Amino acid sequence: MKIEKRWILSFTIITIIAITGLFWQHQPANASLFNSPETINFADVAWLLTASCLVLLMTPGLSFFYGGMVGKKNVISTMLKSFICLGVISLLWVVVGFSLSFGDSIGITIDGKTYGIIGNPFQFAFFDQVETLPHNALGTTIPFILFALFQMKFAIITPAIITGALAERIRFISFLLFICLFTLFIYTPLCHMIWHPNGLLGSYFGVKDFAGGTVVHMSAGFAALAGVIVLGKRKNSEHIPTNIPFVLLGTGMLWFGWFGFNAGSALAANATAAMAFATTTIASASAMLTWVFFDRLNGRKVSALGACIGAVVGLVVITPSAGFVSIPQSMFFGFIGAIVSNKMVYWKKLKQIDDTLDVFACHGVGGIMGMILTAIFAQGENASLLHGGISVFGHHMMALVLVSIFTFGGSYLLFKLTNIIIPIRVSEESESMGLDLSQHGEKF
Repeated sequence: MKIEKRWILSFTIITIIAITGLFWQHQPANASLFNSPETINFADVAWLLTASCLVLLMTPGLSFFYGGMVGKKNVISTMLKSFICLGVISLLWVVVGFSLSFGDSIGITIDGKTYGIIGNPFQFAFFDQVETLPHNALGTTIPFILFALFQMKFAIITPAIITGALAERIRFISFLLFICLFTLFIYTPLCHMIWHPNGLLGSYFGVKDFAGGTVVHMSAGFAALAGVIVLGKRKNSEHIPTNIPFVLLGTGMLWFGWFGFNAGSALAANATAAMAFATTTIASASAMLTWVFFDRLNGRKVSALGACIGAVVGLVVITPSAGFVSIPQSMFFGFIGAIVSNKMVYWKKLKQIDDTLDVFACHGVGGIMGMILTAIFAQGENASLLHGGISVFGHHMMALVLVSIFTFGGSYLLFKLTNIIIPIRVSEESESMGLDLSQHGEKF
């Protein structure tokens, strides 16, 4: 059997990374950047270890959530695209991703201060300096290695979310290339700009994103929209979901893992984590019921699929504000987010571009709604529109436009580049056969 050059190149890359790791001269921690061991809070460590596990569980949960929705010939291929992110992005994060996200800021200088667009790619390469002491600005009571691993789980699930839009027609090796490019050129700069202490959007614009509504869901949603435009429609876009119990299982795993996603983003075992835990589950409950009842008002039956989608939309919408709003407000977040996303899911113009599992309508629009609602309701003096922060609201809206253009336009170019290097769409014969057999030689 003839082995394609692209697979030889893929194996060569992982070989180079592994051998480089073997001989890498690890740089010890720079004492000026880190606190003493006495500043470690063991309760915070225990909670962040748990939260990291919960966020990791979300990616397998997402695979079940998506896998149950697609046609029978594409279950395995759809699930694998989520699972493979656990391997690809984990290594990429260690090699350079974490450094690009949280290394010293490289950006623009305004009034004598540098506001970061991207991190120094060499500072934490191969996890240099990423050891057991707490960083003095990033997770100040937990080992820096734990902070890096917690953030890694967010980087893993973001490209996995995109897979639902591209299901049933994207070539596997092309997907691997795209998620690497997406992580390096879309996710890491966005992560740095919002979550690094000197990031342009977080520090200068004052954008609030507690746990990833912008960094994760908006970026994935707009990338999904760009992807389906480049890929084009499936030959047969009509199908019945194969396994609704898979969707229910995946939803349960996502909801469970989301407590680590949101409450863990407090980076401490404290009151903020407890409040984020509460707002997360209440927003999801509100959105689930709203979706079900709104479906009935529009003449659709109450469905398990609809209940699951509604619950996930609620989780998405509350994510950027989980630690910034009250429980009663979280009910409204879930309610309004579910209605808007439901309308988008059934919008005929969006259906025409064939977003297979409505990723943009749920994650992209949910992230947008979360960002807008955060700018309106976030608590604290001058923190949002309703608390005297008119300029904060304006900055959020400007950032919303910038992020939308950056994530959609950047992802569109990356999909085009990927298609030039390796054609991203499978052949008509492979699509008709189903990707499980044609791409992986396996059958559900």
